Amino acid sequence: MSIHRTVVLAGATSEAGLAAATALIAAGARVIATGRSEERLAALRDAGAQTEIADATSFDEMNALAERLGPVDAVIPLVGGWRGGGGLAGQSDADFDALLPALQAVRATSRAFDAAIKASDAGRFAIVSSTVVTRPLAGGANYAAMKAASEAWTRAVAQGYAKAARDAGDDLRAASVVFRAEGALQADALSRAVVALWDEDAAALNDTVIALS
Repeated sequence: MSIHRTVVLAGATSEAGLAAATALIAAGARVIATGRSEERLAALRDAGAQTEIADATSFDEMNALAERLGPVDAVIPLVGGWRGGGGLAGQSDADFDALLPALQAVRATSRAFDAAIKASDAGRFAIVSSTVVTRPLAGGANYAAMKAASEAWTRAVAQGYAKAARDAGDDLRAASVVFRAEGALQADALSRAVVALWDEDAAALNDTVIALS
């Protein structure tokens, strides 16, 4: 399947980011990969992605990037990580602060690229979450809370897309989606899910949870 789309992978310097970029490029997409380190972006550039130094957690930097890029079809924030253990007593403020950038990236990217995704004829916004939100454990309360907040924000984005289309009297063309991983994120599963974002139309896809398996 060929995907002639422009996709922004924000905070893409992880293994999963490289895998998603490689799969999208192989499918025909133009990929813009962001990160804060030129050195860590090198592998993405070698894979054929356009790379941009920008902090995915910063609305100002994401907004400036959106203005430079112009039309895009999809944005996927990939800032993440896990901190936990030690039961509820072990849920430290330091761990919470270390996990916060994942939520900040969801907020910053969705806001900065909101107009561009709505303007696309098949706009997509997707985040990576975890099944921990369905059964949070005391030892992972910080992590589960951050993922739950990210999912809530992404569902609000979905409602915004639907409302904008309804108010304009247009068909829904933009979709906001949650990818939910069980256990550690598998890069190949994420790659398949990202490429498949255009297999369904927006009306069927918007405000859905897709299991990564």
